[in-house]
Amino acid sequence: MPTKKLADIPVSVLDLVPILDGKTAADSFKNTVDLARNVEGWGFTRYWMAEHHNMAGIASSATVVLIGHVAGATSKIRVGSGGIMLPNHAPLVVAEQFGTLATLYPGRIDLGLGRAPGTDQLTSMALRRDLRGSVDDFPQNVVELKNYLGPVDPTARVRAVPGEGSNVPIWILGSSTFGAQLAGILGLPYAFASHFAPTQLQAALKTYRESFQSIGELKEPYAIACVNVIAADSDEEALHLSTSLYQSFLNVVRGTAKPMQPPVKSMEGLWDASERYAVQQMLRYSFVGSATTVQTELQQFLDETGVDEIMVGTNVYDHAARVHSYELLAPLFKKADQ
Repeated sequence: MPTKKLADIPVSVLDLVPILDGKTAADSFKNTVDLARNVEGWGFTRYWMAEHHNMAGIASSATVVLIGHVAGATSKIRVGSGGIMLPNHAPLVVAEQFGTLATLYPGRIDLGLGRAPGTDQLTSMALRRDLRGSVDDFPQNVVELKNYLGPVDPTARVRAVPGEGSNVPIWILGSSTFGAQLAGILGLPYAFASHFAPTQLQAALKTYRESFQSIGELKEPYAIACVNVIAADSDEEALHLSTSLYQSFLNVVRGTAKPMQPPVKSMEGLWDASERYAVQQMLRYSFVGSATTVQTELQQFLDETGVDEIMVGTNVYDHAARVHSYELLAPLFKKADQ
């Protein structure tokens, strides 16, 4: 595999639309629009938001609505889902929603699809009502959805209007080899969630590349890896900011729901040894430091994975610091066509 440089590949954003302690979802939405406008100006390629439910610290539950909101507040950057959790939705509804978005914002909408429900079992039941559907239906539902968004078929008994003929780019998202193989077999681009589930990254990329079939518009495999990055003017400042991220994942480990917490001087005393280990394992692909430090570590990551694009999640409490982190990253990567 030829060696790639960061300057050779695009960089994109994953925004979980965090709700900050002491703030509201409305504040989160304002921050999201501000961040999207900034990264668009700096040449980032795409801006994705992820579907989560019943989480006190994440405001992206109505992902489709937010995609429309961000696309309407920007002009060039691609906006999409990272992802829509398909077990929660009928494929036709998703096709109609994204067909509508693609009609409103042509050439700018991405549809990333996930196999997990994006929530706990009880909430999943509340979302679906009819539990005959399951994650095992994911491959068939992806194909069904793909067909709805594909070429217009006047003879079809069920049609997505709008949606048919829009050919909205579909991405398969995953944290295991299952989605990687599916993406390869269907000839679709693939995005791996290494920002919270790093274990199978290399195996998934290998599976995807080996199983890829050029049966559609995509002629070569195309893989994104999502990672956590917190860049600041110094290593020390970045490490301080990162304690909000660690606290968020500590809450995940404990099963406690809280808004994003302000940074602390030290995590010592906030977690025990086993909790620290669990959090650090989940956050293995987190790059924290000055621009120089982050550049070195991201280049090493690119050398190890050979991915075609890096997607960055920056979860810090202070919005200005979060925006600045992306500002420091921008010069390291290839710019989107402006």
